[in-house]
Amino acid sequence: MLGVLLLLVKFFAYFITNSNAILTDAIESVVNVLAGAFALYSAYYAARPKDEGHPYGHGKIEFLSAGFEGGMISLAGLAMIIKGIVAFFRKDSINEADVGAYLSAFTGLLNFIMGKYLLQKGKKFDSALMLADGKHLISDALSSAGLVIGLFLIYFTGINWIDYIITIILGGFIVYSGLKLVIESVTNLLDKADYGKLNQLIKLLKDDRREKWIDIHNLRVLKYGSKLHVDCHITLPWYDSLEESHKEVSLVETLVRNNLDDEIEFFIHADPCLPTSCPICPLKTCPHRKAGFVQQVEWNLTNVLPDKKHSL
Repeated sequence: MLGVLLLLVKFFAYFITNSNAILTDAIESVVNVLAGAFALYSAYYAARPKDEGHPYGHGKIEFLSAGFEGGMISLAGLAMIIKGIVAFFRKDSINEADVGAYLSAFTGLLNFIMGKYLLQKGKKFDSALMLADGKHLISDALSSAGLVIGLFLIYFTGINWIDYIITIILGGFIVYSGLKLVIESVTNLLDKADYGKLNQLIKLLKDDRREKWIDIHNLRVLKYGSKLHVDCHITLPWYDSLEESHKEVSLVETLVRNNLDDEIEFFIHADPCLPTSCPICPLKTCPHRKAGFVQQVEWNLTNVLPDKKHSL
């Protein structure tokens, strides 16, 4: 409803001012409403539980929605750059620039408030969709601020070609904002490693490391909407019973679940230790040691990500 209200206010401002720059802002609001409708459906679809056809859930539609929104924004910005260039030759007149500035300031303020709210909620729920919408609304508010300044310049100077310049600049800013959303969406869809989340996870495991956790490798974090899927291999004493190994795996899961805010699903594979593991195993009670303990391997991105057991 807010998007529709802002759309109507911006088009009203355009009709009383005949400003191409305001029209640029209004057309972007059309994109906001269309993208918002798709985002609403995407949020509903992403919240559906996983099923046989979608064993990892439906969360990735959030990335698709963000990319769709970014693409539409970029096309709208490109169209307005072209319109701004054409306007140089048409020499359109500008009316009531001060009224247009006040209306643009009003819509920009509402966009800023809603954008900050969505960013806050997006970070809380780790939602790519909310973060994308929040960033878009903040960029829309910034473009509105530039528009207000330009309209007041037109009002006080009477130089109408300032409007054409603003149209082209705002169009370029809109294209840039849209392309950023598209790139982020593609990055998430291709499962690019989230090194910030990986480092957070590694630090957590290091700080609460148990003696039996000889090494952890092949660590991967995949994001499906607001849900994280964590894959890893953990090396445990080969002579432990299945029940004992399962207990250690459960401790890893509990540790991570209790210290990360995300909704997490684990796939942890337990590997038996090998004689080459003895130099890095600090377990003092091991009855089958083949070599003396030398030092533990310090876990980091370099040695935890590869699918390879650790050794000296």
